[in-house]
Amino acid sequence: MNGITLGEMESRFAEIIWESGDIPSGELVKICGEKFDWKKSTTYTMLKRLCEKGIFENDGGIVRAVISKDEFAAMKGEEFVEESYGGSLPKFLAAFAGRKKIAPEELDEIQKIIDDYRKG
Repeated sequence: MNGITLGEMESRFAEIIWESGDIPSGELVKICGEKFDWKKSTTYTMLKRLCEKGIFENDGGIVRAVISKDEFAAMKGEEFVEESYGGSLPKFLAAFAGRKKIAPEELDEIQKIIDDYRKG
């Protein structure tokens, strides 16, 4: 699933589905008509495009996420670290920490993630 990119309107459309959870396609058409002034065909074209990318599925008229918003964000983060820091999380964290003060609560949260990861 790596390499999935979303344009601005694709992202806005995806947000509607992620926020709505499972949604009837007719309801999605109605929302997109109100928010974007789209015709039914435009909504279905966009939906088809994002289904082909593997993000959503339209099963019997119910649209649902195959990839959650959090999973998508994590995937994009992994791609960024891979492309920008050769896949090295320590290099990324060092660069990030060098430019931004990290609050003690954030450090505790990061340490908890590391501890939980080590426990398996």
